[in-house]
Amino acid sequence: MTVVSQVILKADDELRYPSSGELKNIQDFLKTGEQRMRIVTTLTENEKKIVQEATKQLWQKRPDFITPGGNAYGKRERAQCIRDFGWYLRLVTYGVLSGDKEPIESIGLLGAREMYNSLGVPLAGMVEAIKSLKMASLDLLNKEDGAATAPYFDFIIQGMS
Repeated sequence: MTVVSQVILKADDELRYPSSGELKNIQDFLKTGEQRMRIVTTLTENEKKIVQEATKQLWQKRPDFITPGGNAYGKRERAQCIRDFGWYLRLVTYGVLSGDKEPIESIGLLGAREMYNSLGVPLAGMVEAIKSLKMASLDLLNKEDGAATAPYFDFIIQGMS
């Protein structure tokens, strides 16, 4: 939920107008709109490149994932892993766009740990995968945009840890 939505809902629940502090938060949020759009556009337009680079990094760090007995061994398993990279990248763009980690939590992290545990996917491997996705993404952003984006990846990493 965006800052604007949060302020409106809270004020409405309390039957009042938004406070000057809340209006300042909205103003600050709107000032970062161009940057958030630039980040989301860059990540969206480069999804394939980011996922390929993240996958390459992960397999280099953890070749045991794609060897017999590994969780990404086999064509189907590997494709599912790569699919998840795109899904997590999309979650990051939702967070950046809204300026809030709530969409990541409600759409992506609730139940993800349990799902991976039930499938026998080691969470440490997922953390490693998200770190690779983060590095591949940040490599395409300037320093300021990378600093604004990193916390959304870190939120997912923390949620998987």
